[in-house]
Amino acid sequence: MSKPFTVDRHGDTETWTLNDPASRNALSDAMVLGLAEACVRARQDAALRFIVLTGAPGAFSAGGSLGGFSSAIGQPLEPGTDDPLVTMNRAFGDVLHALCDLPQLLLCAVDGAAMGGGFGLVCCADHVIATERSVFGTPEVTLGLPPAQIAPFVWMRLGEVAARQCLLQGLSFRAEAAMQLGLVDEVADDGTLDAALKERLQRLRRAAPGAVASTKRLLQRLRGDAPDLRDTAAHAFASALRGPEAAAGLAAFAKKQAAPWVEKP
Repeated sequence: MSKPFTVDRHGDTETWTLNDPASRNALSDAMVLGLAEACVRARQDAALRFIVLTGAPGAFSAGGSLGGFSSAIGQPLEPGTDDPLVTMNRAFGDVLHALCDLPQLLLCAVDGAAMGGGFGLVCCADHVIATERSVFGTPEVTLGLPPAQIAPFVWMRLGEVAARQCLLQGLSFRAEAAMQLGLVDEVADDGTLDAALKERLQRLRRAAPGAVASTKRLLQRLRGDAPDLRDTAAHAFASALRGPEAAAGLAAFAKKQAAPWVEKP
């Protein structure tokens, strides 16, 4: 059985791969844990200059995976008990913060869908390369869920106006539109992602690693002025997932039907 998250090292560059093609690389607990551990290790690795975050062929990431928590959908929490959904969702928020805190240059190489949590991962990158066929979206509200942990990162990446368009309307964008929005930095022809990535990495070598790390720390100080919403976001997500809207929205999605709040023509 393949590992859900893999790390490949070539010199001063690592490729981190979300590796579950059957689920279109949905963000399972094991995958989130792998990302978290890789971030901790990378921060201590002075020889590491570049990190490429990508997905196994077919997609970048379809977003969050509910995994063993599917039985909690629409089910209120029993009084006096701790909600495992809060812990699960908070862990993903920790990963988003850790990716932004990396001293190395972080590149996202996107070929296919980057939805929900995958969209949030892309927002953490220093440089994003996508193929023409790639699609970026934040469909959470159409499923009855808040895009809780990714919201601050979408806001910081795109600005408030574009973030409101994405997060409140559940919009999707092709690669060219995502580049106009500021989410994607360059678009490669389908089938040429590896070549485009190699060329970009060569250009980025002009930047001294110490200067890059120092500059990222300065930029991080600016980002630090934004409120830390990890706990609030985790509780908001867990509460919504246990509520009736998410139950109805996710059931409709599974049946490829319109959600009950969508007015029929």
